[in-house]
Amino acid sequence: MKAPSIQVFEKFHRQYDRWFTRNKSVYWSEVEAIRRLIPKDGRGLEVGVGTGRFSTPFGIEIGLDPSRRMGFLAKKRGIQVVCGVGEYLPFGDETFDFVLNVTTICFVQDPYATLKETRRVLKNHGSVIIGFVDGDSKLGRFYESRKSESRFYGSAKFYSVEDLRRWLIELCFNDFSIHQTIFRFPHEVNSIEPIKEGYGEGGFIALRAKKKWIEGG
Repeated sequence: MKAPSIQVFEKFHRQYDRWFTRNKSVYWSEVEAIRRLIPKDGRGLEVGVGTGRFSTPFGIEIGLDPSRRMGFLAKKRGIQVVCGVGEYLPFGDETFDFVLNVTTICFVQDPYATLKETRRVLKNHGSVIIGFVDGDSKLGRFYESRKSESRFYGSAKFYSVEDLRRWLIELCFNDFSIHQTIFRFPHEVNSIEPIKEGYGEGGFIALRAKKKWIEGG
């Protein structure tokens, strides 16, 4: 049986995709924050590719998602979509130069296992780039308080920057870079938001960390 969150994305995949059109300033603010951290070359994978809204601007050709209907829209955008979940990536060891994960971390059943699998498929010194709503931010607390009213965020778990940093350090990632954007509520955003280094103000975080080479591991 599919997890409740997957059922929602299967049923309302077109409504999900249209959100990016209706909230284009929020979307492009997030894209620009991620752009600061995306490698300019190398083979990339997006875990939780959804409808392909974030792979497309960066030329990422391979995406993974458990929702077949979301994946269908991503395929129409030219992405090779593999059906699967982040905790069990169907790819060989050290396959990718970078892995992108945008808001997916708040929907997976086991974020630590997802990051562990990400490390496995990354080449040595490869990068993971994670875009997420900071659970400690005003926006994160707003979404958390209204989960019962949200079609898509009802089953989400919002993690803090420190949660992600702790897990990544335990998994032998280092060389962190962090940017933030979305300083207002989405309905108030009508132009591209500023991108700032660090965290603590913005609701949306783009974080990059690099896989440390460990002899024998």
